[in-house]
Amino acid sequence: MPSPPSPTDISISLLAKTGLQLQSIKTLQSLWAGYGYICHATASRLPSLASSGKSSRSASASNSGISTPEDHHSLILKLITPPPANAGDEGHMRKMLSYQVEQYFYSHLAPLLPPSIPVAKCLASINEQQSDGTSTTAMILTDLRQTFPIAGEKREALSVTQVHAALDWLSSFHGFWWPRVKDIRRTELVHPPIEEFSRNVHEAQSRTVWLNGGYTYLATRRSEFANLAADHDSEWREPLTDSEEDGQSISEIVASILAPRGRGRGPAEGYMTLIHGDVKSENLFTSRDGKEVAFYDFQYTGLGLGVCDLTKLFTCSVPLSMLVGKGSVGKELAMQEPEKELLDRYLLRLKEVSGKGYEWDIFVRHWETALVDWLRFQASWGFWGNTKWLEARVRHILKDEEWRSGVAGNRSYA
Repeated sequence: MPSPPSPTDISISLLAKTGLQLQSIKTLQSLWAGYGYICHATASRLPSLASSGKSSRSASASNSGISTPEDHHSLILKLITPPPANAGDEGHMRKMLSYQVEQYFYSHLAPLLPPSIPVAKCLASINEQQSDGTSTTAMILTDLRQTFPIAGEKREALSVTQVHAALDWLSSFHGFWWPRVKDIRRTELVHPPIEEFSRNVHEAQSRTVWLNGGYTYLATRRSEFANLAADHDSEWREPLTDSEEDGQSISEIVASILAPRGRGRGPAEGYMTLIHGDVKSENLFTSRDGKEVAFYDFQYTGLGLGVCDLTKLFTCSVPLSMLVGKGSVGKELAMQEPEKELLDRYLLRLKEVSGKGYEWDIFVRHWETALVDWLRFQASWGFWGNTKWLEARVRHILKDEEWRSGVAGNRSYA
């Protein structure tokens, strides 16, 4: 089997399409399980363009979309050259589909976003499948660090200012797509991995973003859910996996409410938007003052309720004091005022940007349902972040008869 192409060779080839030439390249990190690399590249204009005067300089700037000095461009290469995988490996399928989803997002959807919702620009990309079963997927992106130099990195929590900025970005992103998702052809959306790879070739060639955004939803986590159902030492086995009166567990009922439909209308259909799918501090950069953020890593972008993005942000990256104030987290916990203030901030901008209505009671029902779903994943996969807060909130939610009645009857969602 031939060696995969090098980051240098791929960069030279892709940059040439934009009128740029490679000056230097450095590997920043390896992708999960040896699937490729993230590299930083610097580039300059090709000599033929550099010597052709003002018109060529304007064309180069227009093609690149980069607001850096004209003789030096800071760029990011994302190169995916996956290792061989066993047939039926769901994790491998998920990853491969996710890279195609991300490439589609940057190539087709990101250019539609206004400047007020900053994301990296894709200058050039390739997606090649070889006859021996290997593949090469790559993108040259603008370097967000030029404008947003502070990386979220593996921090336990963002600052208060950064949390507010992240909420503003998410509410703007969700609000922008909410009225527009009706124009996305659902027949071209990416289904759960095993189901997707069983579809016919014609459908597979038209992949866009995920039908169900994120990577934790129940349809793709059945094995983990089965392990939870068999774990008699887990507090969450009985409340999340035991059957209710209709023969479904509360986890399955919740998943049905939150899941977008390929055909027909689900209980929450009127509130579906595009979600980021993997919201955490490691996937954003901020301005120096922390008042603006830009998210990246759109591998799990797809349809969903905006609150599904918030559950991970609140659990993994928001300081606990911004959720409970100075109070302590007991065994059970109702929504505290600080949590409500964050949700209020998000909802206000979401409605302003989208121009659509969203009643507070329905919004909270969606939020609490998403918290239960997120806990189901953590309970079956492993806990991290504001675990005590998440568990206490869900204990309270599961004992709320009004919530249970609404969920069981799928009421107050449409």
